[in-house]
Amino acid sequence: MVAHLLRLKLLLLGNSFRRSPWQLVGVGIGALYGLGMAVTLVAGTAYLSGVDPELSNTILVSAVSLVTLGWAVIPLVAFGVDLTLDPARFTTFTLSRPKLAAGLLLSGFIGVPGILTLVLLGGQFLAWRQNPATLAAALLGGVLGALMCLALARLTTTSMTRLTASRRFRDVAGIIAIIPLILLGPIIGSAAEGIESVLDWLPRLVGVLGFTPLGVFAALPGDVAAGAWGLGALRLLLGLAYLGAVLWAWERGLHRSMENPMAPRAGTKAVGMGALGIFPGTPVGAVAARCLTYWLKDPRYAASIVIVPLMPVLIWFTSTNAGNPQIMLVLGPLLAILMAFAISADVSYDSTAFSLHVLTGVRGVADRAGRVLACAVFALPVTLLAAILTPVFLDRLDLLPAILGISLCGLLAGLGVASVASARFTYAVPLPGESPFKTPPGAGARMAVVQLATFTVMSVLLVPGLGLLVAQLFTGEVLFGWLALVVGIAEGAVLLVLGIRIGGRWLDARMPELMQAVMVNR
Repeated sequence: MVAHLLRLKLLLLGNSFRRSPWQLVGVGIGALYGLGMAVTLVAGTAYLSGVDPELSNTILVSAVSLVTLGWAVIPLVAFGVDLTLDPARFTTFTLSRPKLAAGLLLSGFIGVPGILTLVLLGGQFLAWRQNPATLAAALLGGVLGALMCLALARLTTTSMTRLTASRRFRDVAGIIAIIPLILLGPIIGSAAEGIESVLDWLPRLVGVLGFTPLGVFAALPGDVAAGAWGLGALRLLLGLAYLGAVLWAWERGLHRSMENPMAPRAGTKAVGMGALGIFPGTPVGAVAARCLTYWLKDPRYAASIVIVPLMPVLIWFTSTNAGNPQIMLVLGPLLAILMAFAISADVSYDSTAFSLHVLTGVRGVADRAGRVLACAVFALPVTLLAAILTPVFLDRLDLLPAILGISLCGLLAGLGVASVASARFTYAVPLPGESPFKTPPGAGARMAVVQLATFTVMSVLLVPGLGLLVAQLFTGEVLFGWLALVVGIAEGAVLLVLGIRIGGRWLDARMPELMQAVMVNR
């Protein structure tokens, strides 16, 4: 049974490569990236063999504890990342519970995250290769630690199934999880500033982590290296007890979830017409109302809104470190481009809902204009506030016209470019209701190329306004700033109209192909 489940996982993984060459390319790129990261970390682990054993133990226990904690917590917010062997799919089969649990657990090693975890945790032996005893303890602790990671991930996802099945929880968790990713730079910078104080209490924290499920196996080689064989044996028994308890709890939860599978929740009764009652009863208004509903309720779009209050923090942190507060002036143009870029994959995000546009015969121009209008409801106020308030707070009112012109150009021209891009290119994206973090196999390469090209074109279109701003800075003539305002608005308006028309023309000519592409990308 266990071997059959492992073969099934390999077969499903292999079949996913046959859908498109891009999937194989994407997995290859991901594997190369993971391999490079693994080589770097393993090389760092090998370096620890030459340092003090106590320091090496502190670093490794801390790192392994973080990895284990990540495996336990991340699946709660990155739900739906890998459901190829979802336990719910085995509900109708009479399978042995222990064998099913063992097969599902070991199948976690078939995939880039599982393999990387096994390699990194097993690679601890390089830091303890001074003698055979510590090397064997490190290998044993690494393998058991990797099993603990997968077991904790399975336990948390199984025990929290009813909570994670809630659409509200998934939406909120997906949005909250984006925040630390965006603020990763400031977080690391702040942590680096307090590294000295961290080093003072880190050994005491490691002493506690070494007796918890997070770091118990990682601390085992340190006991052997210190000659504390009794403590090492006690720690090994404690770790095995932890692992056994986690596996038992997961197996029991798996049994309950399969005996009493959750019934689909009935949808809540809609009250009123929502955005459809606000916009006019025209094709443009209908498309705008539907897309605005996505902006308000779909976490894949909500990520763009979350960026708005976080981006000033990120740019302020950058300007503070650089000692140049004038860097804050890029906030308006940057937010404008990011908000416009958010609709560059609208057709892909529509999924099967795009059939509404195909079957009702909505003209491409109306489709493009409606999507632009929905985005502008949020993007225009954000752009205006960022472009106006930043020069005011920096006491550079002389630059206000130029910054406002460049920002409006970035928004209007960016919406035009996005209208063309989403009508011409599609790629696999997370399906409605799925985690915003999910990347379908093989989508990475095509997605990266299309998004990079789109963002680059949007940025290049700012050159005329930026040139006038540079001229103002060198000459001190405010006239150049007012010219930047006029040129920016005029250029943005022209490119927006052209983008809607060209994108609409492509949409009219390619609707069947786009619908087919969207279905393939599911």
